Amino acid sequence: MLSPLWLTLKVALLATALAGMLGIGLGWWMARRRFAGHAVLDAALLLPMVLPPTVVGYYLIVLVGRQGPLGRWLESSFGITLLFTWQGAVLASAVVALPLIYKAARAAFEDTDIRLAQAARTLGAREWEVFFRISLPLALRGIGAGLALTFARAMGEFGATLMIAGNLPGRTQTLSVAVYSAVQAGDDPLALRLTLLISAVCIVLLVIASRLLQARH
Repeated sequence: MLSPLWLTLKVALLATALAGMLGIGLGWWMARRRFAGHAVLDAALLLPMVLPPTVVGYYLIVLVGRQGPLGRWLESSFGITLLFTWQGAVLASAVVALPLIYKAARAAFEDTDIRLAQAARTLGAREWEVFFRISLPLALRGIGAGLALTFARAMGEFGATLMIAGNLPGRTQTLSVAVYSAVQAGDDPLALRLTLLISAVCIVLLVIASRLLQARH
């Protein structure tokens, strides 16, 4: 039971870091910019939240598989193959969880007083200084809540992870996949223990996210 747990924690942490960097940057940019196609791009960034995980997994196979454009480039240039690896599980979890941090970050940045950023620019602050010294600190609680939800979602990811990383014990078998394997094998006691474990962790993360959201108001 410990092997899937440690792998799940590693995958969830790295997926949260990857989704966090992308989601926070995109959330800030989308909150501050308006352009043709803004609504379409916003919908596309939220798409993994409403699509079946298996569909997201299929898109990723098309993109990073051996015959996919990104997959061919990674293999020919760096010898990297993402299919049936724990790194592939990180990618799948990050893509599925990205909408949560993006949506939270965008809402948090939109709630900040834009006049403070404008004043800083007037005083000569560069854009990166405005982001790190004003926008990000003001939006930090909302972003923290989004990161907690992102981590919880990454821990529970199943469909896209199974399609990309497979179910290799000790290599790509995360907790959610281990629950599936235990049920398939008829090992109900193991399935119950794993289910209770992941449920307890997710409850703690949801409580943290709720406290951070309440603290914003």
